[in-house]
Amino acid sequence: MSEGETLSVIVEREMPFPPDRVWRALTQPHLIEEWLMKNDFVPVEGHRFTLRAEPQPNWTGVIDCEVVTVEPNKVLSYKWGALGVDSVVTLTLTPTPAGTHLRVEHAGFRPDRPQNYQGARYGWRKFLASLEQVLARTD
Repeated sequence: MSEGETLSVIVEREMPFPPDRVWRALTQPHLIEEWLMKNDFVPVEGHRFTLRAEPQPNWTGVIDCEVVTVEPNKVLSYKWGALGVDSVVTLTLTPTPAGTHLRVEHAGFRPDRPQNYQGARYGWRKFLASLEQVLARTD
């Protein structure tokens, strides 16, 4: 890996729900809180928002974000700044015969900060499992 290269976490899931239903869970603050974190998200490009988790040793629990891309039912991306790492999360929805293929790419991890990369790998798998539970009980 050369100087300046970064790592990406990619997690993909087939979900038995239509894209518009998945989109709602990705963009409505009360639903985001159920599967990700407390937030003041608005699906408007340029909107700055925070995600808030329980504070941890060496971390306030606050993630500073900014919406980059909003293509309803297709693509949502936002900058994600936490623990000294500036990264970008891109969620891509693709309709399938059985529902929606959701691809999450969290890009921008420096190789010299493996704990951030590993944390995101673990976190996104956990978040998507929670997202599926939220989708199963909403309509």
